[in-house]
Amino acid sequence: MRRLLPPLWVLGAVGVTGMVLQGWGPDAEGYPGWWWFHLLYWIVPLSDPPYAAELAGVPGILGESWGENLAGPLWYLRAYLWYVMLSPLLLWALRRVPWLTLVAPLALSALIASGNMPWISDRTNSAITDFSTFGACWILGMAHQEGVLRRLPRYIIPSVAPVIMAVGLWWALREGFRTGYDLDSIPLAQAVWSFGAVLLLLHISPSWREWPPRLRAWAGTITLLNSRAVTVYLWHNLCILGAATMWNQLWGFEIMWKHLPWLMESWVPVLLFTWALIAACIMLFGWAEDVAAKRRPRLWPNGTTRRKAPRAGTGPGGTRSHRG
Repeated sequence: MRRLLPPLWVLGAVGVTGMVLQGWGPDAEGYPGWWWFHLLYWIVPLSDPPYAAELAGVPGILGESWGENLAGPLWYLRAYLWYVMLSPLLLWALRRVPWLTLVAPLALSALIASGNMPWISDRTNSAITDFSTFGACWILGMAHQEGVLRRLPRYIIPSVAPVIMAVGLWWALREGFRTGYDLDSIPLAQAVWSFGAVLLLLHISPSWREWPPRLRAWAGTITLLNSRAVTVYLWHNLCILGAATMWNQLWGFEIMWKHLPWLMESWVPVLLFTWALIAACIMLFGWAEDVAAKRRPRLWPNGTTRRKAPRAGTGPGGTRSHRG
C-alpha cells in the first residue's frame, strides 16, 4: 500500500487542485456532503475517486475532458489496492484448496455476466467486476510462487492454456467482439482469455541472472519503466491528451496544413510528443515512487552507474560508484 498510494496522492494534489480552480466543487454532484466524503477516495481508493466530467480545459494545452482523462486510469489502482488487502486471505485459501481458489474469480465473473446480481450498486459493481476479471491472474501469480503449478506434469499447461484462451475468444466473438474489438467491454471473455495467457506465460517464465545479449541494449529503458511504472501509468492519459491538444494547434499555421498535411495527419509526431511529456512527468513526479519505497529520490533511475571524482589523497582506487 505504501508503494501504491504516494504516487496517487501526488496526482490528486495536482489534479484535484486544478479541477477545483476550474469550478469543480461540492455542488458538482448534487449532494455536497457526499462530495466531501468521496474525496477521501483520492487518499485511499477503495472505490473510484470522483472527478469533474466537464471542465473549461487549458486552452492550447489540455482539452475539456482532462478531468475524465485524469481519473480514467484510477480503476487499476482501486483494483490493485483490493488485491493487496485481500492477498492474505487469498493465499490462505490457495494453500488449502488451490484449484477451487484459482477458478473462484472466473466463477464470479460468469455469475456477473449472467445478470443475476441486479441488487449491486454501480460503484460496487465496478469494483467486483474488476476483481473477478483479473483476480484469477493475481492468484495465478501466487500459485506460481507457491509451487502449485510445478506439481502438474510439464505437458498439461501448454496443452490446456490455448484451449482456455480459445474459450475466452469464443465468448468474446459470441458477445459482439467483432464490432469494436474491445475485450474490455466483455469482462468474462477478458477474464478467461487473460487466465489462459498468464498461465502459459508463467509456464514459460524464463529466469535470468543477467540480461540476455539481445536484450542488454534495452536494459536501461526497462529498468527505468519498472522503477517508474506507477508514475507512467497515472500520468500517461493526460500526456496523450496534452500531446494531441498541443499538436492540433499547428493547424492554425498555414505552412503546416498547406504544405505538410501528411505530417499533421500522422500519429507518429503525437506518439513521440506523448513520450516526451511522459519523460517530463517521470522527472517531475517520479520521486514519489522513491519516497514510497524508502529510497533516495532519483531523477532518472535507469540503472546506470556514475563514478564520483577521486577524493584528494585516495588515488585511482578511491573512486566509488552509485546508482544514478
